Amino acid sequence: MEDGDLKGFIVKKLFHHNYVGGKHTSIDNLKKGLPTHIKGDVISAVKLLIKEQIILSKPTSYGVQVSLNPRKKQEIEVYFFIGSNTPQLCCDMIFPDEV
Repeated sequence: MEDGDLKGFIVKKLFHHNYVGGKHTSIDNLKKGLPTHIKGDVISAVKLLIKEQIILSKPTSYGVQVSLNPRKKQEIEVYFFIGSNTPQLCCDMIFPDEV
């Protein structure tokens, strides 16, 4: 799996489960559903997404939690076009224009 595809998988998974803004999940949960030989690349892809500010990190006492950055709607929508000609989901339902 290429780096862009893996980042797209992570963004789509966070979006599908509505992990936006204050609602967050563990990085370990992002590995679920991937083949074992790819699971090791998830942490590096998450670090790249945090550096790009696509996802937000929240340090907690029980580990680092992540969620989508609601202020980066335009950049997040790009990941829905990776690997397909049409978007799979509508971002307008979760990301209102008032943000």
